[in-house]
Amino acid sequence: MVSRDLLRPLADLRKLIPAQTTALKSIKSLAPLLDRILIQRIKAETKTASGIYLPESSVKELNEARVLAVGPGGLDKEGKRVTPSVTPGDKVLIPQYGGSPVKVGDEEYSLFRDHELLAKINE
Repeated sequence: MVSRDLLRPLADLRKLIPAQTTALKSIKSLAPLLDRILIQRIKAETKTASGIYLPESSVKELNEARVLAVGPGGLDKEGKRVTPSVTPGDKVLIPQYGGSPVKVGDEEYSLFRDHELLAKINE
């Protein structure tokens, strides 16, 4: 059993080390690596065609997103770079669940791998 007197210096040392934060100041400072793609979901309209505003709880989340940033691409078995299939500004269809969430302020973003995207929406 360890004495409390031995643990006290460790507790004092923790007070001297500042806490690590992962909060980003701006989403522009985030650069995806390899075949990862940074996207932001497109918010569904809360106003109907007749002008009635819907509560947020009744609005369904869309599976459409806008590509904000793209990594340089993954590597194949021979070590050659495979370019991603989308570019920043593209509109894509994403799975309902998945991706790695990234929160900056009140905005939510997600990181997906290139092969996880379902489709590219051509407008």
